[in-house]
Amino acid sequence: MRKLTIMTLLIACSTLACGGPSGERRAAQPPPGRMKIGLLMDDVQQERWQRDRDLFVARAKELRADVLVRSADLDQEKQIQQAEELLKEGVKVLVVVPHDAEKAAVIVETAKKQNVPVISYDRLIRNADVDLYVSFDNVKVGEMQARYLLDRAPKGNYLLIGGAQTDNNAKLLREGQMKVLEPAIKRGDVRIVGDYWADNWEAAPAEKHTEATLKKVRNNLVAVVASNDVTAGGVVRALEQQKLAGKVLVSGQDAELPAVRRVIAGTQAMTVYKRITPLARTAARAAVDLADGDKVDGTSTVDNGKKAVPALLLDGISVDKENLEATVVADGFHKKEAVFGPKP
Repeated sequence: MRKLTIMTLLIACSTLACGGPSGERRAAQPPPGRMKIGLLMDDVQQERWQRDRDLFVARAKELRADVLVRSADLDQEKQIQQAEELLKEGVKVLVVVPHDAEKAAVIVETAKKQNVPVISYDRLIRNADVDLYVSFDNVKVGEMQARYLLDRAPKGNYLLIGGAQTDNNAKLLREGQMKVLEPAIKRGDVRIVGDYWADNWEAAPAEKHTEATLKKVRNNLVAVVASNDVTAGGVVRALEQQKLAGKVLVSGQDAELPAVRRVIAGTQAMTVYKRITPLARTAARAAVDLADGDKVDGTSTVDNGKKAVPALLLDGISVDKENLEATVVADGFHKKEAVFGPKP
């Protein structure tokens, strides 16, 4: 019986690769006798999710399994329907990036009735009998974001821009952020002048909330804790309108190409780089093992409201202009020319 262990993670972390083209891509039906795995994505418009999809599919093929990919386009009802369709097509395991952490429990319940294991990928499905959770330690990611800003702006007005409230990760990030900020708030050094959530992790609401906050405090703002790079992009646009870009510290997450370019330009202070290659490869290995009927052990557990879910949690890396080349570029996550521009 195979078990996924810490050693598996270490081996996976040693192999790094980059993603592929954008847009939803459905794998062809596998030939008879090949294992079928269902991968339910929330959305694949963001660069981050395109990479996850392509890396997962590639690793599964190495393990002689084929992946049927579906993207819900930010629609929970569509994701539930897609899950039912994949189960009818005979997938042996479902890997789910849930759109709604609570409503996705229906997918787990449906799969369990057919004895199909479910892996919650990157985002935790709550109040459901999930077999495995593969993600990053999102509380630590939130801590890294807030710590970086607080070390450089220990006093002043702070704005919080979270992600989608339907995503449990957004709440975990906020938990980590507040763990760092609360002592400074209690001392009176830091004042939270805005606390918002951006629907679907989109830039537009982040920009809108930033504009409103700047108007309220008359541009007296020292830092914005933006929970990912897309929302950070919206924040920076609002700051640019007031000629504050580069003067107000902004955090992020995912090391997306526009974000690392902003880091180099100085308009975004930092991003948390998450090595998604080992994440996707680990999840694919676990999916194949579960489909084979093997047990997969987590290195920890996470309470999802129903059970202590076995979990494999990876760590992120705080990245700014000082170590960007030694991490994001050195790993091949982005090419040097793409980040810094072509050589003169």
